[in-house]
Amino acid sequence: MRYYLSTLFVCLTFFSGIVNSAEQKPAAPTAQQEQQALKQLKESMFKPLMERYILDELKAVRQDQQKLREDVTKQVTHAQLDTADRALTYTTDTINNVFFIITATASILVLVGWNSLRDVKNKVEDIVNTRVSVITDEYEDRLKILEEKLRVRSEEILSNQERISVTNEVHSLWMRANLESDFANKIEIFDEILKRKPEDVEAIAYKADALLEINETAQAIELCNQAIDIDSVYGYAYWQRACAYALTHKHADALADIKMALEYSPNLRNELLHESAFASLHDNDSFNTIVAGEVV
Repeated sequence: MRYYLSTLFVCLTFFSGIVNSAEQKPAAPTAQQEQQALKQLKESMFKPLMERYILDELKAVRQDQQKLREDVTKQVTHAQLDTADRALTYTTDTINNVFFIITATASILVLVGWNSLRDVKNKVEDIVNTRVSVITDEYEDRLKILEEKLRVRSEEILSNQERISVTNEVHSLWMRANLESDFANKIEIFDEILKRKPEDVEAIAYKADALLEINETAQAIELCNQAIDIDSVYGYAYWQRACAYALTHKHADALADIKMALEYSPNLRNELLHESAFASLHDNDSFNTIVAGEVV
């Protein structure tokens, strides 16, 4: 009401000023006066209208909120009623199904001939005992298989440990043999290696080499033959036998073994002229051809 009165007062003042100015002198208002008049009109006329608009909007929002609350309450109420109805229906159906199952079970028992609880108990015990027996037999078979696998695995582990131990001993003996300068002691070391690994062709061939150093050519040839029987492609065995044949002046056999040694171990070609056992072959044309790398 205060705003309306102030607006009316401003309007009356404005109109009275216009009338007075018209009576006094018909002069046009300045731009500054027009702006001030418009500013007064905006503050006085539009401000009440804006407040009225905000109040109407707040009222509409409050009404919408009240309506939303009512709708939510109705929905929650309906949901609770539906849940209670479903629970009652589920309970009723469950009870009916239980009674149906009891009735069907009793009918089946009567039809089959189990007329007493004792018969039912005995039958259940028989079924349980039979099933337990089957399961026990099955697990016993599995345990037997597992025990057999464990036994085989244990034997493999023990065998591997023994092999590792033998390998370590043989390795240490090889190191001793490499450091030993006396050929008789070397032969003893190679004998120790062959006790642990009887079919070690490398040990046999190196023992034959040591025997050649002490002029035991016959025994060296036997050892070379033994190594070749074990591994027919071991070139160093042919090489040692060729040395033995060369020392006994069996040049044809020596040349044949040299060819076999170079065939299986081509890297031995560099040792042909450095091998002291082949000194008697240096004047042999076939040997020189082999040294030159030509095909005989």
